Amino acid sequence: MTQRNCTKDGPTSSTNPEMTHDPCNYSGHTEARERHWGEKTTPPTYLFCGLFGDPHLRTFKDHFQTCKVEGAWPLVDNNYLSVQVTNVPVVPGSSATATNKITIIFKSYQVCTDQKVYQAMTDDLPAAFVDGTTSGEDGNTRSLHIVEKVSGKYIEIHARYIGTTVYIRQLGHYLTLAIRMPQELVMAYEESQDLQLCVNGCPSSELIDQSGHLPLPVMGKLLPWGAAAHPRSGYTLEVATTKCHEKMLVKDIYFYSCVFDLLTTGDANFTTAAHSALQDVEALHPSKEHWHIFPKSGRGIPQDPTCAVPL
Repeated sequence: MTQRNCTKDGPTSSTNPEMTHDPCNYSGHTEARERHWGEKTTPPTYLFCGLFGDPHLRTFKDHFQTCKVEGAWPLVDNNYLSVQVTNVPVVPGSSATATNKITIIFKSYQVCTDQKVYQAMTDDLPAAFVDGTTSGEDGNTRSLHIVEKVSGKYIEIHARYIGTTVYIRQLGHYLTLAIRMPQELVMAYEESQDLQLCVNGCPSSELIDQSGHLPLPVMGKLLPWGAAAHPRSGYTLEVATTKCHEKMLVKDIYFYSCVFDLLTTGDANFTTAAHSALQDVEALHPSKEHWHIFPKSGRGIPQDPTCAVPL
């Protein structure tokens, strides 16, 4: 005070200054409320959704389904984010499809980002939004940005302002998607937006599995209400099981989905897709104890290759 010739009567800084928070950092919102208002807030709850293979859907509620959903379908559609996928048939005579196009709209939010649109298609997995930018408003990479992990094969989108992370991969001719998002934002949607596969699952008319059972096309024959077998798939149940077990030691839904995809398509890239989907779960799903989903209790894993595999 003496060195700076400061008066004792002038304004002084508070010993308890008001705590401010970064509006573009979702995870810091609750911390800021606690510091400023003394509120005891619980940490945000995060949810996970994934889509891969022929296609297999893991919803935000950790329900697992295999669906037809040919054409364009919304995975997520709320006040902050829209995700739409387009699925096409993989082999003649099969009701199974796979994803060849993904469109994501990050809606404008305060000062954090303008509206940004990302689009990926088979053999075109860009590391930028459709307007050529790689981040949110004014180059604010802290709030929204794209990270290219493997050129043309794997990108991550980090939307820090809404606490959301998206992984997109191309494996073979098809795309996979995994997303983690806070529960309160997932549920921020209008009644007209209720058709969201990640939230409510696939419509019953689009299900390939039934009552939790995924039929396997074995030895050129269809099991009831199942996806058709491609007669030239080149895989027996034994070979497909062995190949999938090489990458996935745990016989959970990802393992059985791998077997289903190999028998249906004969495309070994679907083995990698199932394995990568499980890796994405381990990276993004908030609860380690829920990473693996196993066959329903009481049903058991059938040994007879003519049986359907329960999921």
